[in-house]
Parts: sequence; C-alpha cells; structure tokens
Amino acid sequence: MASPAGRGRIGISIAGKLKINIHKGTDRGYTLIELSVVVLLIGMMLLVAVPRVRDAVLSDDLKTATRRLVGASRVLKNDAVREQVDYLLHLDLAHPGFWVFSADTTPEKLAEIRKQATPFAEGVKITDFIRPGAEKQTEGDAEIRFHRQGYVDPAVVHLTRNDRTFTVVFQPFLNTVTVYEKYVDYKFDEDGQTFSR
Repeated sequence: MASPAGRGRIGISIAGKLKINIHKGTDRGYTLIELSVVVLLIGMMLLVAVPRVRDAVLSDDLKTATRRLVGASRVLKNDAVREQVDYLLHLDLAHPGFWVFSADTTPEKLAEIRKQATPFAEGVKITDFIRPGAEKQTEGDAEIRFHRQGYVDPAVVHLTRNDRTFTVVFQPFLNTVTVYEKYVDYKFDEDGQTFSR
C-alpha cells in the first residue's frame, strides 16, 4: 500500500464535493473579487458602447421620417375601418411634417391639430407629392385620404435628405405601404393604379 504522502492531499470542499489536490500550491482559479472586477469592467464597457451603437443605427433621420409616415398610415387605415370614418394624412411640403385628423373634424379642432403637427427632423424635406389626375406637387399642402371601407387614395411621396431620397408609395388596396430607398418616378393609369416609369 502506497503512503498517503506520495499521492497528494485529499480534502472535502465546503459544498461537500470531493476535491483532490495532486500538485501542492498550484491552485488555479479566480477569486470572487477577481470575477466581480471583470464583470464590472465588462458592464462599464457595455454601458458606454451600447448607446453609441444604438444611436448610430437609429439616428438616420430620413429613415426615421419614413418610419413615422408609414406608421401613421397603418394607424389611420385601422382607425378608419374600426371607427367607420374617413381619416386624412395631411402633409406640409413647406414645413416638412404631417398631422392626421378625421373627416368630421371641426375647423377649430383642425387648427389645434395643425399646431401639434409631427415635424420631420431638420434637413428632411418632402421633395414632391404625386396623386392620380394631378400634376406633381412640390409646394403647399397635400392630403391622403384613408377611407372607412379599408382603402387609401393612391399617392406617392418623395422624402429627401442631402442627396438621399426615399419613395413612399400608398397603393389603394394593399395592406402595406411600399418604400424604396431611391427616387422612383411614378405615373398613374386611368384607374389610379400606380406603375413605375
């Protein structure tokens, strides 16, 4: 039988598991303090890095303006059907932004709603607005009607910032708004259906 001194030390850990230490003095592991410091440093790095990455991804003002316009159109389409009243999305080409109201809104209430318009970020402009039977509109105000029957008047809106342009297409019977990350010139046929040039 070999002597216990030749085999190493055997002990029981606090958790009750058998722990064999074959090489004396070579405990390799990290203390709780060392692990806590590492976790703290990683947390501090994430605290600094995550907001910057988020801001870099979400700070595209043109995409934000497009998302707001598309989101408002979805809400209006649903509200028009649910409440059985037509809604209008009003675009201000001179001071880029929009506001929404129902067709039965009083003039006093309309003036109040207009003051609370959703502006686009600085530098984002509505280049033009196209609808069937009308010339391309580059100034003034424009409206897109969302009908209580579930369809929308066809229209095309071009949003621009610097030298980038997005095309937002409202098609009458589709449930979604189509967005192109470039300028797409649209013409309408007699039925108001869109087709690209």
